Amino acid sequence: MTGPQDGAPLFHTHTHDGSTHTHIDPAAMARLAPAEDLRIRAVVLPAGDQRDLWIHDGVLVEGPLPGARTLARDCWVMPGLVDAHNHIGLNAKGAVSHQEAESQAITESRAGTLLIRDAGSPVDTHWIDEREDLPRIIRAGRHIARPRRYIRNYAAEVDPDELVAEVDRQARAGDGWVKLVGDWIDREVGDLAPLWPQDVARAAIERAHQIGARVTAHCFSEEAPAQLVAAGIDGIEHGTGLTDETISQMAVRGVALVPTLVNIENFPAIAASADGKFPVYAAHMRHLHAHVAETVGKAVDAGVPVFAGTDAGGTVPHGLASREVRMLAEIGGAEFALGAASWRARQWLGGPGLDLGDSADLLVLDADPRQDLSTLERPRHIVLRGRVLLDRPEQA
Repeated sequence: MTGPQDGAPLFHTHTHDGSTHTHIDPAAMARLAPAEDLRIRAVVLPAGDQRDLWIHDGVLVEGPLPGARTLARDCWVMPGLVDAHNHIGLNAKGAVSHQEAESQAITESRAGTLLIRDAGSPVDTHWIDEREDLPRIIRAGRHIARPRRYIRNYAAEVDPDELVAEVDRQARAGDGWVKLVGDWIDREVGDLAPLWPQDVARAAIERAHQIGARVTAHCFSEEAPAQLVAAGIDGIEHGTGLTDETISQMAVRGVALVPTLVNIENFPAIAASADGKFPVYAAHMRHLHAHVAETVGKAVDAGVPVFAGTDAGGTVPHGLASREVRMLAEIGGAEFALGAASWRARQWLGGPGLDLGDSADLLVLDADPRQDLSTLERPRHIVLRGRVLLDRPEQA
């Protein structure tokens, strides 16, 4: 038997050890079944109050609900994880098949990542919106870069005089965000360099704002984010080269930072591969890597809105949001990191929280994650749109 639309198997039967038995995929079955009425008795984060959560028709409602199944008690509940820099539909070579994109999305939801800001994908993944068991996705269309100034097969490549028109196209293709490649190695210079003249970037950002979209940009260097923040951009991705002045301006203007610490761990390997041909660039990348905790810490201390993102897709595996939380916690503490990957990120992106009327997108945990972040890696239950994706028996 297969599921609707995508042909995904609901169960498979096999034989081993002399017996034949069937495994049923509970998440696939959940796509067919209506959301049941549920009750959860928990300490609810971020407030930390103990109360009942009642779920009817996939949303949080006033209780009690006669006949509701008690899913869990003596537990902690928080809004589902957010990966604010992710790429569903992308691998190291570019666009992926429908099946691989589905696998990427499944990996995320089964790891508790229930809301994703897709920061650039060469494929249209709007079909995911029809799947009850896959994360909510807020898209930025496709990366926008200059020809031969970014990774092959990733971006819509345009010259500066075409940038405004391309921003318009990608804003309309996405869900309220546009992603620029702000800097990349310039082989003639032998180091990182901005892709866009500041006046062109300003005009493109203004165009996005006119049609209701926000703009963010990939930035490793010092120069590109300074120019783009001055040009009115809404977000900076990675931000390894942020200076004190740029951080100050981001804090004043509310420009968000998604540092992608999981991905920045790859900088030493990138530098090693560039040593022979581009030694200045290699040294620059090592310097940025060495100071990333200090740089992000300054942004946190200055009040820059900082959110969690892994840069999954491309060469980074999916399902690493909990690892990004641990790395952010080393800089800003556990509660800060949890907010950056859950309730604060949801508010920033306009995603559901845990208020009455919100979609029930949540994690049920055996321990207080503010005290034990490792509990994120072994949730008792994952609930998305009121449907239970993970139903792990309570530990004795």
